[in-house]
This record gives sequence, structure tokens and C-alpha cells, in this order.
Amino acid sequence: MIVIWDNGTIHGGEAIRALQARYPRLHLNRFPSYAPELNPDEGVWQLAKRALANGRPDSQRELFRHLRSQLSRLRRSPALLRGCVRGSDLPLF
Repeated sequence: MIVIWDNGTIHGGEAIRALQARYPRLHLNRFPSYAPELNPDEGVWQLAKRALANGRPDSQRELFRHLRSQLSRLRRSPALLRGCVRGSDLPLF
């Protein structure tokens, strides 16, 4: 299993080292400190923002409902998620 995450200090503590020791098949790859072009999540947020553009929710609750709906739609679409990975500069495995 490969986990890719940012280079935050929270990801380097004793608990993480213990997890790696317990699961030797777990491979951790860190992004540089600031590298949005490598992060497929940026594509997910870009698609969600595009879907929400020009909307005018009447409340914060309605905004969250629309956002959850769009993120749920993306979650159910392997093709869109693959596109986010391919659209990033992340090297393919």
C-alpha cells in the first residue's frame, strides 16, 4: 500500500514509525512542503468549485449541502478521479 501525504511535521512522529514497523508493506511518500501541482486533490476541488460556480446558496447549510452533493458525485466516478490523478504532475506508479 502506498500513502502519499504532505510534508507536515505531524506525519513524522513515533506513531507513524510504529505503524510502518507493524505494516512493512506500507510505503510512505511525502510531497515537498508546497507542491499543489503534485496533489490530485487539487483537481477534485477544482471540479467541485466549477460545479458550484455561479450558484447562490441562501445559507451556509445550503452551501454545505451542495458541496457534499458534488463531492459525493465525484466519489462515485472513478473516471473523474483518475482524471484528477492524471491531471497532476504526480508520476504514475
